[in-house]
Amino acid sequence: MNSRTNEELEIVSTSDLQHIKIHGRTTAGQSPIPLFWTGSAVEFNVRGTEFWVEIESSYDLLEPWISIVINGVPVSRQMLIRGRAWICVFRGMNPHAVKNVRIIKDVQAMSVDPGHSLQFHAVKADGTFLPIEEKPFKIEFIGDSITSGEGAIGAKTEEDWIPMWFSALHNYTFMTAEVLDAEYRVISQSGWGVLSSWDNNPNGNIPEFYEQVCGLLKGEQNERLGALEPHDFNSWQPDIIVVNLGSNDDGAFRSPAWTDPITGQVYKQRLNEDGTYHEEDLAKFEKAVEQFLIKLRKNNPHAHIIWAYGMLGASLLPAIYRAVDAYHKQTRDHAVSILQLPITTEETMGARTHPGDRSHRRAADVLAEYIGRIL
Repeated sequence: MNSRTNEELEIVSTSDLQHIKIHGRTTAGQSPIPLFWTGSAVEFNVRGTEFWVEIESSYDLLEPWISIVINGVPVSRQMLIRGRAWICVFRGMNPHAVKNVRIIKDVQAMSVDPGHSLQFHAVKADGTFLPIEEKPFKIEFIGDSITSGEGAIGAKTEEDWIPMWFSALHNYTFMTAEVLDAEYRVISQSGWGVLSSWDNNPNGNIPEFYEQVCGLLKGEQNERLGALEPHDFNSWQPDIIVVNLGSNDDGAFRSPAWTDPITGQVYKQRLNEDGTYHEEDLAKFEKAVEQFLIKLRKNNPHAHIIWAYGMLGASLLPAIYRAVDAYHKQTRDHAVSILQLPITTEETMGARTHPGDRSHRRAADVLAEYIGRIL
């Protein structure tokens, strides 16, 4: 084993490190490196016996969590305390073997906590950093709490809405990308939808913020880190886009009205007396789907777009089919399709009545097979 002390390891700022790969949307040239979305990561190929990273964590309510994956296998998961600290990734390993390391943000962008942030300052090691091989495909996942991995880890009895029960790895996004050997990114937020959030708040819609780095975040700190800047779509073009939205829009039909505290305007997706969807409000949802597809195509001209839906019920599937059909007729763009995902059962349920690991695995198997045929 190498006998060098921790103080003898060479410290290198992430801005000076030649071989580092950033996963997930972030701002170009930012130092230290901020990670915003779930599944975002920094990746290294390290030859040496010991490797550390310097991380800065901040939060008011909801702390960041990270998972560490070495050579494709998750080896640790931890909550981060406030402040700036060095974390040992590995030590005492074979000095000649190259270790592929991914340090992954395990929780979503926390729109309800303006103080929540995660930044990478520097690394230190007793070896060398090597180039990282590019993956053959790129996939972007867009969704809600399912895509954020809410409830994917933890016992079925857990009901607390806390970061501990989010997982980027026990998640169909990570699983699908692993099967296909693809690089991936995630844009997701619990409770949000295409038209509104589950409680009828029209501000809780993903499409409105899609063209920013991470525009749904609030506060001066996130603005300083570049979250509100326009996203450079030329910097990363996906081959496949998977949209898994609609569950919260369905929930809005079944939830009380939301009143804007500033304007006093009331918003409500209505059901008829017989429990069917109100035709006018259902049409608003369909139009939102159609408009989001137009926005996705404008920014991602070559991607095949898959609307994948059904892990927590598929009540709005007919409306999604009508919206996609309307988009096809309007644009003649047929690189857009729909895929129904396996519904979560009592046996595959996780924490917080959300899909568990087994449900995510079933969805990933179906999705990977479908994407494999397209690619």
